[in-house]
Amino acid sequence: MERLQLGLTLQRLRLAAGKSQHEAADLIGRSAGRLSQVENGKGALGVDELTRLLDFYDVTGEERSTVLALGKASRRRQPRLGYTDNLPDSYPRFMDLLAAAQRIGWYECGIMPGLVQCHAYINALMRAGGSIRPEAETNERIAFRLDLQRRVLESGNAEEIEIVFTEESLLRVVGDASVMREQVLHLLQLAEQNDHLSIRIVPLTAGDNPALGGGMVTLGFKNANPITFASALYGPATYYDQPADTKTMIQLFARVREIALGRSASRAAMINFLARSS
Repeated sequence: MERLQLGLTLQRLRLAAGKSQHEAADLIGRSAGRLSQVENGKGALGVDELTRLLDFYDVTGEERSTVLALGKASRRRQPRLGYTDNLPDSYPRFMDLLAAAQRIGWYECGIMPGLVQCHAYINALMRAGGSIRPEAETNERIAFRLDLQRRVLESGNAEEIEIVFTEESLLRVVGDASVMREQVLHLLQLAEQNDHLSIRIVPLTAGDNPALGGGMVTLGFKNANPITFASALYGPATYYDQPADTKTMIQLFARVREIALGRSASRAAMINFLARSS
């Protein structure tokens, strides 16, 4: 997990600096193939190598400290239960993971999954906290959610994105009725524009939902083990990359997908929602 986060972060910083893999690899005396392995989460770098790369990418301050901390964690070999991202600015790394995944499963109970929220819904959701967050942080989170959606849907990496949410997510008003209509229209538009995106609803009548009151994201990668994590209301996200944990959560997601309506029936339910709310 730490190696994958480190690699994706280094790749993002390299691209932002306008440097090629060959240039960066030559700088630290490695082959471009070896650096590619690191950027794909298949290897680690020493402190001196990371420091030289960060100088080359002109990375300073808190972001530099974060990368060095990830580098230290990536060199650790002992197994552990889950990885809690306590480092600053965890959300860009979350975006990196989503954008790199080949398969994404996202389930929420009572709220729309963040990957498919429209601007008005995000705005209403964030501002429901009132003075809990500073205005600047609220605006930053709104921009992040929108950028996350754009980057993941447009990256071309994801071959399959499965969005599942409970019918309560439709019935629970966020903002007001107009916000909810805009959100549902947004869902229909996304489904229409993206063949690899599946949006499905778990109806109120579905029994034996093993994930009531919770949420989860499952991520499958081409050259890395699956990663999963459970949604948290507050605090840092805890990721799971050990097979015993990921297998259980992937099975849990499969179960809620199984009791959900099919794609066509879910689309019809959303259209019916719009008709009732007009």
